Amino acid sequence: MAEVASDVVSEQVDPTESHSPPMLLVERFLDLLRAKDIEGAAELLAVDVEYANVGLPTVHGRKRVRWVLRAALRWAGAGFEVYVHTISANGSSVLTERTDVLKFRRLRLQFWVCGRFDVRDGQIVLWRDYFDQVNIAAATVRGLLGTVFPAARAKPPTT
Repeated sequence: MAEVASDVVSEQVDPTESHSPPMLLVERFLDLLRAKDIEGAAELLAVDVEYANVGLPTVHGRKRVRWVLRAALRWAGAGFEVYVHTISANGSSVLTERTDVLKFRRLRLQFWVCGRFDVRDGQIVLWRDYFDQVNIAAATVRGLLGTVFPAARAKPPTT
């Protein structure tokens, strides 16, 4: 009986082990978005990817997601920042807890996001972000105030 328990323990994942391939793919995807490399980021998405911001309509397919990302980053000189606080993987599913920042000229909207990415065959097949609508509303108010009073702008989070 002790032998069986020993075998089970030996199969556990070493916590000091480097990131899994799905986790590395998601980190690369977020890095490409941060760099405004929409084409590079889109190539990491499956042709039939599902992109959902919970509470908003789901976008299906790489072409449509690419169009949404291009539109979002081109509108009003927009920019994007992402600060990953925690990332973990369970098999091919990767969870992120992060702060996303949408920038539109002087307007800076900074808010908390939890994301789930499912990876299959080296591509993201599901990208689902969850966020708090109250947090988004507060970020919008703070962002609008920050356009008039720069001291009110949200500062990049510390990690």
